[in-house]
Amino acid sequence: MKIIKKNITKSIVILVLGAVLFSCNKRLDKLQQSSKLSYLPVSVAENINTKHTDSGRLTSNLVSSKMINYSNRSFPYYQFPEGIDLTIFDEQNRKSLVVAKSAVVYNNTDLIDLRGDVVLTTSSNDTLFTDQLYYDQKKEWLFTDFPVKFRTKDYLTNGNGFDANQDFTNAQVLEVTGRIYIEE
Repeated sequence: MKIIKKNITKSIVILVLGAVLFSCNKRLDKLQQSSKLSYLPVSVAENINTKHTDSGRLTSNLVSSKMINYSNRSFPYYQFPEGIDLTIFDEQNRKSLVVAKSAVVYNNTDLIDLRGDVVLTTSSNDTLFTDQLYYDQKKEWLFTDFPVKFRTKDYLTNGNGFDANQDFTNAQVLEVTGRIYIEE
């Protein structure tokens, strides 16, 4: 009788442990799956051509071969891993162009991070060349600490860092390392 009770007790313990282990495995699998899903993008768009208007006036046109939407993250963002071509129109309908090999738009901070052979050409043909440039959409401010070349009609300036308002009326190269004056 004692042997049978011991065997029954052992069997019950083994069954309970087995049930607990299988239950934990199912929860672990669910947790791993939900964790994997949170790292996947919400959507991927290809060959986008987005036009933005304000009060019926075209203000910008964004063209990119790929956009990945990570708005499901705790710090949401959109990634353009294959580059962007952005045309910005001012109130007189003059164009400024921005080209970069990649870009990331951060939703919470309204910050745009442009990287890789960034070229910004204003409507007055002032041109900025750098490998990285940030644009703060709230403050309408451009900035970087990376090396830059800034070309205007009068000079070419090299330096480390750049600050400018959106329309370049207050543009400056920081830590100037060289300047060449252009004579016509």
